[in-house]
Amino acid sequence: MKMKVDLRSDTVTKPTKGMLEAMWSAQVGDDVYGEDETVNALERKLAHTFGMEAGLFCPSGTMTNQIAIKCFTQPLDEVIADETAHVYRYEGGGIAFNSAASVRLLEGDRGRLTAEQIAEQINPENIHYPRTSLVVVENTVNRGGGSCYTLSQLTPIANLCKERSLKLHLDGARIFNALVATGDDPKGYGKLFDGISVCLSKGLGAPVGSVLLGSVETIKQARRIRKVFGGGMRQAGYLAAAGIYALDHQVKRLSEDHQHAQVLGEALLKQPYVKSVMPVDTNIVIFELHDAYPAEDLVHQLGLMGILCNTFGKQQVRLVTHLDVNAEHLAYVVNTLNALNLSR
Repeated sequence: MKMKVDLRSDTVTKPTKGMLEAMWSAQVGDDVYGEDETVNALERKLAHTFGMEAGLFCPSGTMTNQIAIKCFTQPLDEVIADETAHVYRYEGGGIAFNSAASVRLLEGDRGRLTAEQIAEQINPENIHYPRTSLVVVENTVNRGGGSCYTLSQLTPIANLCKERSLKLHLDGARIFNALVATGDDPKGYGKLFDGISVCLSKGLGAPVGSVLLGSVETIKQARRIRKVFGGGMRQAGYLAAAGIYALDHQVKRLSEDHQHAQVLGEALLKQPYVKSVMPVDTNIVIFELHDAYPAEDLVHQLGLMGILCNTFGKQQVRLVTHLDVNAEHLAYVVNTLNALNLSR
């Protein structure tokens, strides 16, 4: 029997019954006035979780990232990031538009940078060069197939930034996937980063929202920038309640998504039309097809069978597992992949 399985992204999740009940019963106020206690509680909760001083609830991870970059740079500065970084590739050119900063792109290991790489690209003090002021890392790395840093890998980068007076920001779009995979203590992140963006609307399953974490002074400035960006919300506690519920009930279960992704990765390795599969570390599976099988054709064929996914290049396809993909869905996808008859 044909099923519908949406593997395009972990952003497609729907609120669970428990989450909807939490949203329905939320105590709300006007957040622009600072009077929405549920928003305040979410910001405090995440700040405490990561060992940071304060937080700011925003509509999206793009907004939290762009606010952080604006907080940590001045016009004519330069930002160092991996060439696959979401802040560069998928945020509409926002670094240039919002912050008038340039970007130095490095080639990492599936999106992960090292302190040695970064050190070589910090500009000297010279009027011919933009001033290097900020390093941005992503955890997990979307285009790296959900690859993740450990705290021990991030510590040398943080030490370098402190030594060279650079700010360090974490695009933590799937930070809890990384934490579940590595077992690291989230409080360790607060010791390393000047800013952390935590997304609630991907694997955690909340419908909307991200929180920017930082010092009291950084968040004070960020609140002003959020207002200018049009991100000031009113009775946002209904959305914040979903985030609190997600943090309380839907973090540990991320390991199930990782296990499901492993199963998909193993099934894909057996297919004659698959050339390679990136290592599967968390909930993202990226695979490359042989030249005879264009990615668009495979995505179309799977779509006819009710399986939705995205191309990730001419020969690449991405699958993302999430809380709305269960064991029955997984078996259907694997059986479909095994039975797929692609003509050359």
